Amino acid sequence: MEAVGILPAGKPSETVLSEFQRGGFLLTHVLECPLEAGPAAQGESEALLERRVSAVVIRIRRSLKPKRVVLISELLAPFAAKLASSDMGCPVVLSDGQPFGMDSANYSEAAQHLREALATLAAAK
Repeated sequence: MEAVGILPAGKPSETVLSEFQRGGFLLTHVLECPLEAGPAAQGESEALLERRVSAVVIRIRRSLKPKRVVLISELLAPFAAKLASSDMGCPVVLSDGQPFGMDSANYSEAAQHLREALATLAAAK
């Protein structure tokens, strides 16, 4: 939330969600179930993501119809180029060709890059 300029502290979750949506944001998962953490799960997660990428592109294009898609998980790095070149009907926003890595150890840096990218996109309107 902080990465998109929303400070949730002390606010009811409904208020935070409302602010998020008024900002034009929608968060969706590629996989419907969370992945187990750990090195053994890495290969399994890539295989699961590989199987879901095409279906997610179709869902984004047909149902969600966003103005742009921002990849925010390092797990999507192997698929960034494929997603960026897919026919989602909107541009894919990346950080130097990679997802913003909001799930990385460098969360603060990734959040700052995301804020800058969103500000640049807003200024271009």
